[in-house]
Amino acid sequence: MITTYVNWNNARVKLTWKKSDQLPPRDLISSVHGFCFLENMVLLVNLNHRGWDMTGGHIEDGESAEECFKRETMEEAYVSGDCTLLGSIIVDHSENSQWNDNSPYPKIGFQVFYRMDITEVHKFEAEYESSERIFVNIGQVREYYHEWHELYEHILSCAASEKS
Repeated sequence: MITTYVNWNNARVKLTWKKSDQLPPRDLISSVHGFCFLENMVLLVNLNHRGWDMTGGHIEDGESAEECFKRETMEEAYVSGDCTLLGSIIVDHSENSQWNDNSPYPKIGFQVFYRMDITEVHKFEAEYESSERIFVNIGQVREYYHEWHELYEHILSCAASEKS
């Protein structure tokens, strides 16, 4: 496991990567994300108000984590494909002085990550929260991504070595 700290909204949050083929408890999953591959290229989307990012988002009622990732990836990037669960980031707010019982996320929650092997690229419509998509070499991802850190580097490396 790899751990790092990030500053989210002026709060110290501990992030720990846990590679696993098992999902964490559904009620503790705060979001689902992933890296999508088309041959040897990685997909990035330009999200409104955030910049270049991987696809992902929040699970809707009645939706599994994988269904969420596939839906968010279609909405943001207009691609579909086959997914492999990589693991999750444990998001620990124990040292976050701003966290309280009314916070929207659990004190210790999870961001689940998948790898998608793209099987279909659809016409890009920009109907949701993204304005464009690009495919870049794996070594270029960190140059585009707005809040890149060592956990993302490690997850991308795990995703690159995994095949669905």
